[in-house]
Amino acid sequence: GLLMNSEFCSNNTVLAACGRAGYWQRALRCLLVGLLLLTAPGCNYMLLLGYLIGGPPQEEPQFEKETKKSMTDKDVRVAVVCYAPDDVKYKFENIDHIIAKCVTTQLANNKIDVIPYDEIRTWLDENPDWDTAVDIGAEFDVTYVVYVDVSDFSLYERDTNALMRGRCDAIVSVYEMETDGEGSRIFNRELNSVFPLEVPRSASDVSYDKFRMEYLRKLSDDIGRMFYPWHVGDQFSHTA
Repeated sequence: GLLMNSEFCSNNTVLAACGRAGYWQRALRCLLVGLLLLTAPGCNYMLLLGYLIGGPPQEEPQFEKETKKSMTDKDVRVAVVCYAPDDVKYKFENIDHIIAKCVTTQLANNKIDVIPYDEIRTWLDENPDWDTAVDIGAEFDVTYVVYVDVSDFSLYERDTNALMRGRCDAIVSVYEMETDGEGSRIFNRELNSVFPLEVPRSASDVSYDKFRMEYLRKLSDDIGRMFYPWHVGDQFSHTA
């Protein structure tokens, strides 16, 4: 009985602490929105009121807008594969696998059931003559295949190694699979990713490896936001 009472008191203490934290969070949000309301133009009142009630607005992913389908639906499984031409892979070894793995991780972190990329890469290595994204979809029995067709990739500003700016030009497609192993393209979007947008980074201020990882996170998010909801404010966190 003492143990149960102790656990009960402990749980109540945690709940009370959470309640206090929630109260202060709500109070802080009210204060911040109140200050914004004092300075905001009239047409922004409703936007701020919506933020107060429901939190930051979310943007519907392009895939859902165009197809009226969702990758977060129950029993939907997704595979990701990337293609890059030899001249790009010569400068950035395994960049096709790296991008595919980063996008796979990004989708998994946003509640999409996605095949672990290590499994797909093993199959790709064992089947170098694979032809289309549908081949991967049939092999792994998925609902959709996200196919990233990279035409250009770089980490330096053009014509210099002193400034760093990530760029990727690609076509992002989605193939919907049928039960008989056939599939068809239902989504197609051009991607022109640039980071940072404003000014390039000095190569003396950031290491190559650190900048590379920053840009790959940005790129995988650029692709991933086509398929999962995202907060409107998120787009500003990658522009610097």
